[in-house]
Amino acid sequence: MDPAPPDRWWSRPRTGSVAEGGPTLKGNHILITVERTLAGPRRRVAIVEDGELVEVHFEVPTRQALVGNIYKGRVETVLPGMGAAFVNVGEKKALFLSEHEINDSLLRAKGFEPWKESAPIQKVIRPGDAVVVQVRREGMGKKNPQGTTKVSLPGRYWVFLPTEDRVGVSRRVSGHEEAHRLRQIAYGLKGEGQGLIARTAALRASEEDLEFDFRYLRTLWEGIAAAAAESPPPRLLHQPLDLVRTLVRDRFLDSVGSLIVDDAEQHEEVVEFLDQLRLPRLRHRVRMYRGTVPLFVRYDIERRLREVLQRRIPLKAGGFLVVDETEALTAIDVNTGSDVRHRNQDAAILSTNLEAAREIPRILRLRKISGIIIVDFVDMESGDEEKVMALLAQELKKDRVPADLIGVTKLGLVEITRRREGESLVAMIDDIEES
Repeated sequence: MDPAPPDRWWSRPRTGSVAEGGPTLKGNHILITVERTLAGPRRRVAIVEDGELVEVHFEVPTRQALVGNIYKGRVETVLPGMGAAFVNVGEKKALFLSEHEINDSLLRAKGFEPWKESAPIQKVIRPGDAVVVQVRREGMGKKNPQGTTKVSLPGRYWVFLPTEDRVGVSRRVSGHEEAHRLRQIAYGLKGEGQGLIARTAALRASEEDLEFDFRYLRTLWEGIAAAAAESPPPRLLHQPLDLVRTLVRDRFLDSVGSLIVDDAEQHEEVVEFLDQLRLPRLRHRVRMYRGTVPLFVRYDIERRLREVLQRRIPLKAGGFLVVDETEALTAIDVNTGSDVRHRNQDAAILSTNLEAAREIPRILRLRKISGIIIVDFVDMESGDEEKVMALLAQELKKDRVPADLIGVTKLGLVEITRRREGESLVAMIDDIEES
């Protein structure tokens, strides 16, 4: 991708022309900017962690996301050879349903023991059957969106699994001393055949708040199940919260210093939603931005976003990364600066590779790059390679989306995999601008 021009819609100041490069934020913050258009509000949200821009999210009124939607669908085709089926949910494309996405309740209803045996999909569902499914992954290119019958409903503190009998905690909670307490509370709350997973926000939450969140999710599911029972397929049963409410629920934790918003109506909605979540203690951290300089320009978000979306991304030490996204994989090439010949070469190479190891995980998050990622670091000594790999593994653990460092190939390339959760930011922007 060529360097991104400054006047594309996602990186355009809403008023006037102003100088960029304002003060950066220190600590953790959420910034929300809203542009009111004839088609509806266009929202952009920036997540800043430890002063670094790590995520940007767009919500465009003309672009409808499907992930999280719950439908009552009708099975169109069952393909035993693929172990999959296609389910008509009333959208442009049918959902692809793998046999691995059949929930425990359906398996038990057909006489299978979920924990003991796998069931061929043709013995569980047939063409014409009605089934409740949730979209778990957007369709990309010619690929159909992917669905699951393992419905999950996220709340502030829990993810409720109405058809899966299990209890768990999130990755960030698993090693914490609170994990045992949360598991015990979960067992006391959930019903038979149901599951609960404790989220990061559940750490040190009161039992009263944990129970309130669970009861809300259970009531939500009861409404969905009732609608499914009385409706012919295909029918949309449930849509998740909008972008801003989702991020307020999931990301506005006690560790976040402020949530800054530049739209009065959106500001009021955020405050009201915090009251619904029973989080009045966070209200004072919601700030209304009234400056004449656009919010994302004022805090240098626009420049940093444009910089990271370029094919060639500069490193502070003088080197640079070249990022090439393809349908099959993403290749990242690490390069030293032109002045490396005038310095201690081994030290300069190590410095460049260490900076790249810190920067690459941030770029993966910010650009929403997923799937297979191949990194070509500058050749270095084996001892230095261990330092770089250790730092890379450490930085990847900060990612909310599971990312695994596979290792070094025989060609000396570093392989990373990151769970696919939709289009990359570059592809998303291109699709929006072409539509």
